[in-house]
Amino acid sequence: MWGMPGWLRWVSPWVALGLAAALAWVLLRPEPDAAPPPQASPAADMREASPAPEASATDTPNQFVSFADAVDATAPAVVNIFTERRVALPSVAGLPPQFSQLFGDVWPEYRERVERSLGSGIIYDVHGHIVTNFHVISQATQIKVQLKNGESGPATLVGIDPDTDLAVLKIDLGTLPIMPLGRSDRLRVGEPVLAIGNPLGLGQTVTQGIVSATGRGRLGVTTFENFIQTDAAINFGNSGGALVDATGRLVGLNSAIAGRQAGIEGIGFAIPVDLVRGVVDAIIRDGRVVRGWIGVVPSDIMPEAIEQTGLPDGSVLVRHVYPESPADAQGVARGDVITQLNGKPLRGMQDLLARIAMMKPGQPARLRLWRRSPADADGQEHNVRIEVVERPREAGAMRSS
Repeated sequence: MWGMPGWLRWVSPWVALGLAAALAWVLLRPEPDAAPPPQASPAADMREASPAPEASATDTPNQFVSFADAVDATAPAVVNIFTERRVALPSVAGLPPQFSQLFGDVWPEYRERVERSLGSGIIYDVHGHIVTNFHVISQATQIKVQLKNGESGPATLVGIDPDTDLAVLKIDLGTLPIMPLGRSDRLRVGEPVLAIGNPLGLGQTVTQGIVSATGRGRLGVTTFENFIQTDAAINFGNSGGALVDATGRLVGLNSAIAGRQAGIEGIGFAIPVDLVRGVVDAIIRDGRVVRGWIGVVPSDIMPEAIEQTGLPDGSVLVRHVYPESPADAQGVARGDVITQLNGKPLRGMQDLLARIAMMKPGQPARLRLWRRSPADADGQEHNVRIEVVERPREAGAMRSS
């Protein structure tokens, strides 16, 4: 060691001291503390500290929908209608009324009985026109209208249209609430609707349902049928009342007679507002509805017969021809089959009646007829040109079936 250079002898103790200090630090240093938990962000602290807000109606797809606004907008324009009609009955002293009717020809004594009925209607315009069903006021000798606020007064008859079961009345009760009119051609099956009327004389009542179907026909109720079907409750007294959508606009005029004739519950019918608007405007303007007419009473053909004969789908059978009518003058006969009108195929009886009704008197109607004669087993087709005339009122007495 003493042979080592001098500088090395001087450095060695210091190196040994440094190594000893390093070893002592490694052996004696304290264990590192556990990592502190991550600090929560201020936003997280706020979420944890603040209670969860209550769910609002707009935060959930299953929110409760109220129809109160729709009712408020339309109910004041729905009226109750009370009618009286006098009926003469044969009366035989000492016999019950039912037997009096049997012997009325032998003992022609009569007594009058007042029959009262009720229905509903809607206020159509500021001039006091009321729209209701024709069957509500048919043969009535006295008609009274009551508003939702209890005010009432007599009504006069402006005009009727039995072919669509509509009638227009007029009242004079000052300033009136008007029914907002919607559009029935945009109705979709499944949309919610409200029926507002005076069922069973209980006073104004609201029932709720959906549009079950549109374009319903073949009910045998009116000549021109294009009903809205709904499951909203429509009972006796609802006739002529409002069928409104969720926005508070009229989409149909209830017709309880259709539901009664159907004989089942849960199915009601209403006249579409688009049809109501056209008929009512014509009655107010002209006092009547001018429709085209050629004098035939058609009926639908069963699908089996269509398939067997090879006739086009939608063809209709001529069930009756009015004597001296335009169709009679052109040789159209009972048993003929109409396959086209004005070069276009038909979609059944109602389509033929509606398209002819929309034509103006004086216009030509070109029919494509199919006729089978005893000498021709396959039948023959030919065209007929018929001049349309105004539909007479008595034409509605024989309705299609």
